[in-house]
Amino acid sequence: MPSRARARSYDPAKTRTAVTAQLRRVREAVEGLDEKGLAAPTRLGDWTVRELIAHLAMAVSSVSRLLERPAPPAREVTATGWATATAAHSAAIDTDTRALAADAAGAAGTAGTDPGGLLEREAARFAETAAVAPGDRLLATRVGAMRLDDYLVTRCVELVVHADDLTAATGVPVPHDRQALATAARVLADALAAKAPGGSVEVRIPPFAVVQCVEGPRHTRGTPPNVVETDPLTWIRLATGRLAWAEALESARLTASGDRADLSAHLPVLG
Repeated sequence: MPSRARARSYDPAKTRTAVTAQLRRVREAVEGLDEKGLAAPTRLGDWTVRELIAHLAMAVSSVSRLLERPAPPAREVTATGWATATAAHSAAIDTDTRALAADAAGAAGTAGTDPGGLLEREAARFAETAAVAPGDRLLATRVGAMRLDDYLVTRCVELVVHADDLTAATGVPVPHDRQALATAARVLADALAAKAPGGSVEVRIPPFAVVQCVEGPRHTRGTPPNVVETDPLTWIRLATGRLAWAEALESARLTASGDRADLSAHLPVLG
């Protein structure tokens, strides 16, 4: 949670709509990809575009899978906590993604299931299950028990971040749903405030978020002595390690003023 701040709340209906809208935009972007495009490299290690699409599908299909399992007894993790806990599970996520991509490739050769079809299938499952399940339903996620509403917030993060990865890999722009982009920016800003608690630096991500972080003298009135400001997509790239702090400063996509305004030691917040 943000340091010295109330936990941020999200409108459940808007979050569910945002997941659906962002997934639709991803589906539209992959429809024209041929085998060469699917085999193209990405900036995610040795994942190809095929693996990236499989991971996007898995991000959404996990909601239905978790709803099919018994509910855990008590909440353990919030959306903010999820952001800083996922890196520990990267190996398992990689294994599951590769298995799904291989299955989808095999199905494409026999039954005609293409990546767009895989995403369409998961969108339909999402509409049938997550869209009608109660928001306080607890899910046994990799990082601990979470409310469904919180988990759907994390799905916005996954879809926004990997839509940007898809754009970088294919050159096909994947537009971001405004609500999904806002949600991702806010969660990652709150994760920074939780990782580096304090009130000496104000981080501004207009028009979606403002948080204070980093130990030191707390600002209360007037112009803060340490200010970081950037746009939502640049912030998301910084927070997820897609963009280096120095590179963002050099390109003028990021401004940082004050002795404590260098946040590079606290980034990324999502592995």
